[in-house]
Amino acid sequence: MSIAQPIGFEPNPVFDVRVNPHLDVLDRVERALDVDLDRSTVVYGIYGATEGFRTAENTWVRVERRKRLQINSAVWIGLEAAATINDVKKPAWFQSATWVDQDRDVVWRADEVELVTAPVVGTVEEARALPDSWWEGLRESLTALGRHATERVGMSQKHLTRRITEVFGDVDTCIDEWATAHTDVHWGNLTTDGHMLDWEDWGAAPRGHDAACLWQASLTDHAVAEQVRRAFADDMNTRAGKLAQLLQCANAVRAAAKRGKSTPLSEAAQAAADDLLVDLRSA
Repeated sequence: MSIAQPIGFEPNPVFDVRVNPHLDVLDRVERALDVDLDRSTVVYGIYGATEGFRTAENTWVRVERRKRLQINSAVWIGLEAAATINDVKKPAWFQSATWVDQDRDVVWRADEVELVTAPVVGTVEEARALPDSWWEGLRESLTALGRHATERVGMSQKHLTRRITEVFGDVDTCIDEWATAHTDVHWGNLTTDGHMLDWEDWGAAPRGHDAACLWQASLTDHAVAEQVRRAFADDMNTRAGKLAQLLQCANAVRAAAKRGKSTPLSEAAQAAADDLLVDLRSA
């Protein structure tokens, strides 16, 4: 995902939809998709690269900008490409429009998708109240997703090896099982009725990658983290699943190191990594 630099950080800053006027862009979205955006319902992405609107047609429109010449083609069409996936609970994709904005030096993309009215789970605290049926539904969705054939790459062997060895040193990181994954499963991308949101980055990843992402997002709450382990034990207990967990631990430890201080998440991740490393090195 593109990250906008703060205004004034560079001579030609990235356009931030949260603060920069762009009514002409929204007007063009409405014409291109033949929808009426409810401007009062706007929800902004955290980096100022995206915004979403409810429409008068009871759909949802997601608008994204990227700098020209910096478009990752796989991510750019991820939402559209996910329309080929069956038996996974996700918003249906209907149509899109894309164009170059020479004046702002960006490319715009607008996607119209199914409106999901259920709220996101949001936090690990809210996850405590999820019923068993919710967990079963997510397990069914991730199982179906894992079987979906794709040429997209969600997590490469090269990236996984680099990140794990950077933080934990010499580890055999060879992945022996791969599956199709969402790659960004956390409580902000899961709704209370079981939908998975934000399909930009999906693709092949180590088996258990999605479960490991959700487990890492739950490490500060032991009960929820254990619930994730129980729900996805078949994947997480494999060699690939353990390496996927170790990758998530590396990400948490590395992020804390860059900030110069540990956090409850990084401390829990380090403790989990210690056990994983013993397990992986003794196998």
